Amino acid sequence: MSRVHDLVGIGIGPFNLGLAALAEPVPDLDAVFLDARPGFDWHGGMLLDDATLQVPFLADLVTLADPTSRFSWLQFLKETGRLYPFYIRESFYPLRREYNLYCRWAADRLAHRLRWGREVTEVTHDGEAYVVRAATGETFRGRRLVLGTGTAPRVPAGLEEVLADGGVHTADYLPRKVELQRAGSITVVGSGQSAAEVYADLLADQPAFGYALHWVTRSPRFFPMEYTKLTLEMTSPEWSRHFQELPPETRARVQAGQAALSKGISSTTIDEIYDALYARSVEGAPETTLLSATEVTGAERVGDGWRLALRHTETEESFALTTGAVVLATGYAARVPEFLAPVRDRIRWDEQGRFQADERFALDDEATLFVQNGEEHTHGFVAPDLGMGAMRSSVILAAVLGREVYPVEKRIAFQEFGVPDRLRVGAEAVAR
Repeated sequence: MSRVHDLVGIGIGPFNLGLAALAEPVPDLDAVFLDARPGFDWHGGMLLDDATLQVPFLADLVTLADPTSRFSWLQFLKETGRLYPFYIRESFYPLRREYNLYCRWAADRLAHRLRWGREVTEVTHDGEAYVVRAATGETFRGRRLVLGTGTAPRVPAGLEEVLADGGVHTADYLPRKVELQRAGSITVVGSGQSAAEVYADLLADQPAFGYALHWVTRSPRFFPMEYTKLTLEMTSPEWSRHFQELPPETRARVQAGQAALSKGISSTTIDEIYDALYARSVEGAPETTLLSATEVTGAERVGDGWRLALRHTETEESFALTTGAVVLATGYAARVPEFLAPVRDRIRWDEQGRFQADERFALDDEATLFVQNGEEHTHGFVAPDLGMGAMRSSVILAAVLGREVYPVEKRIAFQEFGVPDRLRVGAEAVAR
């Protein structure tokens, strides 16, 4: 019988990489992590030169669980001779390219735990452990499984043909940027930070290439991400706990109203775009169109380009835009990997066929199967937030080991997200 690991992780993005780093110093934990790719690469299609994370450097792989860890962002800067330049820069927000290098640095130091080039094809259970089969023919057995397979590009209905026939999702933007710039006109579809960064990048190069540039968003405005301090308290254990305790229909309603908390644009990026447009306008109006409150309802091929069918959501007018190239900045969505089919009966599902994770991020009552960043509908908008990764990994490790290796904060916010017990008791007394 093959070796049985205590834990097998599938997928090595920032969250499972952070789990591997936090598991490293635990002496009685045998863990291994698998990924289909040849090495670590985080959103490689959007590693623009000046793009930064939207969270501070403390939201690295480990610091919010273990500030003393040798896998911290500050340790990375010290070892690479960049600690003082980062200090002098006086910004909490790392460059996205540098964050990717940091994760690769951590992955190199965890090479004995990470198995690259192992595409998982099937997961079964033999009564003792999960059996994970890779396309290489290798088999890995684990008493517990942690899914960190990430999300896949989301393509709105009506635009599937665009992506299948030459369109570009922002996930592949940089590798295909030169191809896009050969078109006579480019249309960016989307409302969040990725859409803004791609538009700004193409706007900067527009004079050199001479293409027309359009930005279409269904949102009623180009809205900024809400980033005030009391709002940031919602990236907390107690907010997530409060959200989990709400009925499913209430969770869906609350989540629908939180776009500005996770899907908005940084106000700095918005201002930079306006300033660029203003500067360009001194010598005449730039050849660009920005359309808000406009949804794309369909697309058809027209020569080498596309004719996009549009509808204004406020005036309810239908119109069209012809463009040579399309960039879909339409985000990402969680997915259920096909390789889980043989163990579906071991997993809790909600009525919509999504993972039903509990407070331990477990998908089964025995806490043998866990998920990272596939539980936004149960744990709230903080699920994909890098700042919550270390806390989630701490909770998963506690469930796996039966003890807290890293203290898990229960309360950090000044505000209350539900009805406080002391006031609930008072209300009952008044009612009587």
